[in-house]
Amino acid sequence: MNRIKAKYLIETPFPLDQAAEVLAGEQSSGTFVPVPGETASLKERFAAQVTSIEALDTVTTPSLPGAASNGESYRRALIEVSWSVENVGFNLSTLVSTLQGNLYELPQFTGLKLMDIDFPEDFGSHYKGPAFGIKGCRELTGVGKGRPLIGTIIKPSIGLAPEQTAETVARLAAAGIDFVKDDELMASPANSPFEKRVEAVMKVIHAHADKTGKMIMYAFNISDEWEAMQRNYDKILEFGGNTAMISINSVGLAATKALCDRRQLVIHAHRNGWGMLNRHPLLGMDFRAYQKLWRLAGVDQIHVNGIRNKFWESDDSVVASIGACFEPVLGGFEALPVISSGQWGGQAFETFRRTRSTDFLYLAGGGIMAHPMGPEGGVVALKQSWEAAVNGLSIEEAASSYAEFGQSVKKFAKIHHGS
Repeated sequence: MNRIKAKYLIETPFPLDQAAEVLAGEQSSGTFVPVPGETASLKERFAAQVTSIEALDTVTTPSLPGAASNGESYRRALIEVSWSVENVGFNLSTLVSTLQGNLYELPQFTGLKLMDIDFPEDFGSHYKGPAFGIKGCRELTGVGKGRPLIGTIIKPSIGLAPEQTAETVARLAAAGIDFVKDDELMASPANSPFEKRVEAVMKVIHAHADKTGKMIMYAFNISDEWEAMQRNYDKILEFGGNTAMISINSVGLAATKALCDRRQLVIHAHRNGWGMLNRHPLLGMDFRAYQKLWRLAGVDQIHVNGIRNKFWESDDSVVASIGACFEPVLGGFEALPVISSGQWGGQAFETFRRTRSTDFLYLAGGGIMAHPMGPEGGVVALKQSWEAAVNGLSIEEAASSYAEFGQSVKKFAKIHHGS
């Protein structure tokens, strides 16, 4: 039978099998008491099933408040639960309500985190997945295998007029950038209305393409109310753009999927707000499960943070997130991992050592825009760092061999200790 499977990390003061059954019942046919109509045949067809329980450690302090028991010990385990696809159908919103829903409210748990999801094969015939993915993004930018796509974020994040943004893009394009994006804080403020920004930026991008044959990606932030997002999407098409950015946690799965289903623009998925879902080790959702949902919706690029980033996430977690993006979903659905957050060329060496891949979009904001030789030097330095990393050079050897990267080391290594 086609079933949806989910794995959870739980913590509970109750026996593990009892807590697992409460979870399964709450998210399928059950409630807190038996009800008329909940027949054995109905439960056999629709009830969630606990398929495995793997006991872990026991702790004496609950990770979260609100337990129904004042137990002296709290058991942790990995449990797997499955549902008939008949419960959900091809409905992403109902899928998420089934996988999470009221689970985080249950007093039987002092910790609960969705760790992984397996979709039934039927989903592969309904969901299209990313329209472009890694291969399509390389083709659009003309970047072959051997190095990542190099990109940056317009800084200052907000405050620049459309003409100022376009001037910056022109400089970056001339320096050989592959990708530029709006900051997630930039939507359509009074000083930079969306349409005027698109028109100004695309004018310089087309001029550069006419001159060099290279069409860079610019991810315009279309996040807004639903009708406005559709208009924004159409404006990018009207002016010949190829990429839109969505703050996916802000606009939601349904809106994101509807835009992805148009399959005319690359969809750059920004995960701002992600820490709210993941930062607590026993609450929320692991990135492995999270990115599967968004790839199912059809995003082409998704943020994964970066090595020695400016946020809280560990390098091990970032490497695991990158690896999760490379694992097939329903046999494919490949999305381009976006490495960002306090990046400069110094992290390229450790990133390549730990992943042995260049299938990334490597974003550096300050690492490009604040380079001592200007944004032009910043773009060149990023390319040099990846060339050196792939060729096995050390940071010191690269700094001696490449002038622009050497300047990066002088400025940024003091800020990113150990890089």
